[in-house]
Order: sequence, then structure tokens, then C-alpha cells
Amino acid sequence: MDLKSNHSAPVLTDSAPLSKSRLRGCLGLTLQYSPSGTPLSPNLLLPIPWRKTGVLDDVRSCGWLDAMKSSSPTHKKFAKDINHELSAPDPEVAYRTWLLKYPSALASFEQIANFAKGKRIALFLDYDGTLSPIVENPDNAFMSDDMRSIVKEVAKYFPTAIISGRSRDKVYEFVGLTELYYAGSHGMDIMGPVRQSVSDYHRNCIKSTDKQGNEVNLFQPAREFLPMIDEVYSSLVRITEDIKGATVENNKFCVSVHYRNVDQDNWKSVGERVQDVIKKYPRLRLTHGRKVLEIRPAINWDKGKALEFLLESLDLSNCDDVLPIYVGDDRTDEDAFKVLRERNCGYGIFVSKSPRESNAYYSLRDPAEVMEFLKSLVTWKKSSAL
Repeated sequence: MDLKSNHSAPVLTDSAPLSKSRLRGCLGLTLQYSPSGTPLSPNLLLPIPWRKTGVLDDVRSCGWLDAMKSSSPTHKKFAKDINHELSAPDPEVAYRTWLLKYPSALASFEQIANFAKGKRIALFLDYDGTLSPIVENPDNAFMSDDMRSIVKEVAKYFPTAIISGRSRDKVYEFVGLTELYYAGSHGMDIMGPVRQSVSDYHRNCIKSTDKQGNEVNLFQPAREFLPMIDEVYSSLVRITEDIKGATVENNKFCVSVHYRNVDQDNWKSVGERVQDVIKKYPRLRLTHGRKVLEIRPAINWDKGKALEFLLESLDLSNCDDVLPIYVGDDRTDEDAFKVLRERNCGYGIFVSKSPRESNAYYSLRDPAEVMEFLKSLVTWKKSSAL
């Protein structure tokens, strides 16, 4: 795909980290799903120990209740993490200290632009907390018209993808732009352009059509889990219905249990009830994000692999030629930040007003600063083309 051209078909993407040779030898196995009624390939499953200990739960591994509380770390806690002697009751003091490690992408824009000279930028964006503010009701997480306008503009100059934990249909409904690529359910539901290279490496890609009637490749490595996910969703709705403020969201290939509006005294009850349900499903795993517990298929797939898959499928994996930029605000975005750091050929930008350790290189405070950063990219691209 020509990076300078516009993109007419909506695409959903999460990527996988690999060269073409590794894609043939590894991804081809990792990404396969089995037809309905047949066992899932063991190569797709995560190597996990829960057949003896119960549910694979990265929340429980560090104390699930503590993990729920740590989804919004305090400034004072971060200050102590930096220096055990340091005490910073003033949030701004802690934030300025944090900026020494994760500089503002706006203040550092000239440095980013200098590194981008001669490279093709590929842009990847989370949705909630990045393009839209975090709101009490997840169904009301609308992006502003100004944000939509600048995202549409930036997609004219750079291939741009939304990679979200939301279902693909839901995030497309929020964004409403056909110029982008879309990835839902943390990349477990990918809709992309019809490319022979993708079909070669991923035999289980199937032809489909998007909302405009264009032919696309549909890739869903966890398709076999759909009935299980629906069953878990129904159980979680029923078992949490008496907890005030708890909401359960079906994101097609994962289920999200939001406790943002739950009194903290009831967080333990939320966690216990979710675990009571999930322990019956050893092929599912429980992870956590910003005041949300997420139940996903236990397959070797996340936003980092989604990022790599997209780069590979669009012929954008050459580190000498391409500069990937990933902007996100959640724990689930750390997988993508880590991929860019390990590849040493891109920038992760963490969106947060609260200091927290990250695999990102840069930071932005909120969606308003994200919008300013995107405007800067467009202005820089226009001026460099003169």
C-alpha cells in the first residue's frame, strides 16, 4: 500500500512480531483457529500452568485485589518507586519527575520529526482514553468532532489504525471513518485489505466484505471461542447485577467487567464473582486494565502481536524505512509499546496524567494533547512536502 495515499476500506488490525520467514514458521501456527467442532491447535494456546492451579490470571499472580487498586496508582507511590527517599505530595512535582523519564511528545516533537526524516510513519491509536475521554458509561465514550476531523486528516498522510479492546463494530461505530484500519478485541478480530501476502502466511484468512461492500480479508484467530464468550458474558451479567455500578460489556472475543463506578469497598466482591465464573473455563484468561477486568481466550495474541501483524501485512516492517508510532493509555497497550522498544524502530507514547512505569518512550497528558500531537504530525508532513 502506498503510504501517501488515502485508505478507503475500514481495516481492523492487531499485529504479530515477525519477519516473513518467522511468519511462515511460527505465526502460521500461532494464528490458526480450527473449524467449528474441531479441537483448537495446541500451538495457538498459551503455555500456561492453570491445568494444575486453576485459572490463568495475571491479576491473581500479583494479588488480584491489589492489581485492581493499582490500576490507578498514586503520584506518591510512583515517587517512592523512583527513589525510596523521595516524597512528593504535590502531584505536579511527581509528574515533572516522571517527565524526566517519559518526556512530553509535544515538547519533544522536533526530535521525533528529525528521526522521522526519510522514513514512512505508520500511526497506531488506542481509542478509550486516547481519542476519547474516559467516561463513567463506556457506551458514551464519544470522540469529539474536532478529534474525528484531525484523525481523518492524519490518515490522508499516514496509514492509521485503531487498535482497541472494544469490539470491531463498536469502535468503528464510535470513529465512523472509512479511511482507517480497525482492530477490535485486542486484535482478535482483524479486517484488512485483500493482499495475497496475508493469505499466503495465514491460511485461515477468509474473504468478506466491509460496510461499503468492498472485499476484505477477515482474520479471527479466536473464532472457536465465540459461543464460550457469549456464555461467560451472560453469566457475568447475571452474577454482578446486584453490585451497584458494575457493568459488563461483550466485546465479541473478550468480555469486559467495568468497576469504575463501583464503590471501592465492593471491588473485592467484583473480583471474587468474576473469578467464580472464569474458573469454570480453563481456556480463558483474566487480565486487567484501567478499572476493568477482561476475560479473553488464552491464546498467544495481544496488541503487540496485532501491531506486528499489521506492519507485516502492509509491508511496513522494515525498521530502516518505517517509523511506527503507537499512542495508548492502558495496560493492554504496554504489549505494543514493548514490541516497538524491542524492535528499536518506533515510538510508544503513553497517555496519562498520573505517573506510571511504562514501556513507552514519550508521554501525553490526555486526549487534548493527543489531538495537538496529531495536528503537529499533519503540519510537519505538509511543510516537509513543500
